[in-house]
Amino acid sequence: MVSKITVKAPSSTANLGPGFDVFGLAIDAFHDEVTLTKTKSGITIITDDSIPINSENNTAGLVVKNMKRKFKIKDGVEIKIKKGVPTGFGMGSSAASASAAAVAFDKLFRLKLDGNSLVEFAGLGEKASAGSVHYDNVAASVLGGFVIVKTNPLDVIRIEPPKNLRMCIAVPDIDVPKKKTKVSRGVIPKKIKFTDSVLNLSNASAIIAGFMKRDPELIGNSIKDVIVEPARQHMIPGFAKVKQNALKAGAFGVTISGAGPSVIAFSKSSANLKKISLSMSKGFVSKKIKCKIIICKPSKGAADKRK
Repeated sequence: MVSKITVKAPSSTANLGPGFDVFGLAIDAFHDEVTLTKTKSGITIITDDSIPINSENNTAGLVVKNMKRKFKIKDGVEIKIKKGVPTGFGMGSSAASASAAAVAFDKLFRLKLDGNSLVEFAGLGEKASAGSVHYDNVAASVLGGFVIVKTNPLDVIRIEPPKNLRMCIAVPDIDVPKKKTKVSRGVIPKKIKFTDSVLNLSNASAIIAGFMKRDPELIGNSIKDVIVEPARQHMIPGFAKVKQNALKAGAFGVTISGAGPSVIAFSKSSANLKKISLSMSKGFVSKKIKCKIIICKPSKGAADKRK
């Protein structure tokens, strides 16, 4: 009888420009690791990272609490969290912990839940950090690959990404506000022009076609957002220069990763990825900001470490 299980879940990028709250992509830049152990009672959280250890305010803790209640699990659960995804930089940090917890709980108690159910429980964990339930990052982190989130009812469509798709992520060394996701959602316009809506819809559709056709160039060229990106870019010093530099260096498309402040450029494995990365770094340097650059590729979803 299994009494302990460890699951690793990948970082993710959401929106991909025009696919706000709908698109997600699992990326192998970082991982979170969550170990669940059966105990006699209650929920305890153990971590060396500076994250909340109260189950109501911790994404993994909230997932476990909801799953225990839903399935009437009497056992207690100890949650050990090892953060690998940087918190607050637009790479699905809270989603990775929530996703790992949902998958680990499912395996520990042999629930055999389907993908949509796992995504739904993981999404509940996002409430602890974002203040609301949303599924784009957790769907990517749970299932891996590229995901399209349909809601009411929740139905996640997963598409296997092109094997040669590559991303360069620039993570700027800047302070991010507390409850950053809530802050960044607050700047999104309440009213949008009809023509902007049509343009974003056409680009979002072309991104899906790009994934279906395994075409990194079509994906990258379609990552153009005229609604959310313009409203948020002022929150990222040097964004315009970073984007301009990356496109000049050969990136197919550039946008804000999730709610930012990381910036993500899309390319393919045969491109000069170091040149693109260096150009992005120079863009932030123009504002006297240091940044960390990660070259990454699409990732598989959350999985038991024994596999």
